[in-house]
Amino acid sequence: MSDAANTGSSAASEARPVRLRDALRQARIEAADRTGVVVDLRDAEVARLEILNEALDPLFGQIPAEVDLFDRGISQGDTPRLWIDVVAHVMMGRDKRIYRFVQDTRFGRIVIAESHEVAIIVDAVTDYVARRMIEREHALVASPGPAPAVTGKRRRGGFWSFALGFIAGALALFALALFATLRNL
Repeated sequence: MSDAANTGSSAASEARPVRLRDALRQARIEAADRTGVVVDLRDAEVARLEILNEALDPLFGQIPAEVDLFDRGISQGDTPRLWIDVVAHVMMGRDKRIYRFVQDTRFGRIVIAESHEVAIIVDAVTDYVARRMIEREHALVASPGPAPAVTGKRRRGGFWSFALGFIAGALALFALALFATLRNL
């Protein structure tokens, strides 16, 4: 009977390969759940944000190296946050189990997505990253090219204009001083 039980368990393990990464992720989730219930909620928040950060690795691996819009990282302040870029980050909700993806705008903070599920937040961050990359492309296309180089003749003309203006200003000051002196006599 034990051979049948061993055969059944080995068949189940062959059908579903267990990856160390998945086991570590599950252990982190369990540890975060235990920690969240007990005392140190901040560590639970950081652990959950690390899980989300790991889930975002494939997305950020696909971003071209020349795109420098995003600076992903976890800040360890009073309220731990997973920063996506300068204005968008993920933080934990009040119950410390819900992910809240927010963006700071000049009109205040807006909530882009909120969920208990990592996959939903990953999808929201993916959409946000895509929109930011499109905005970058539009800004690069719409921005004017570099100013044309100034030729030597134009520089000389600028110098002579400056010199003439300086001489005219000096003559005007001299005339004003002379007029003031003659008026006082």
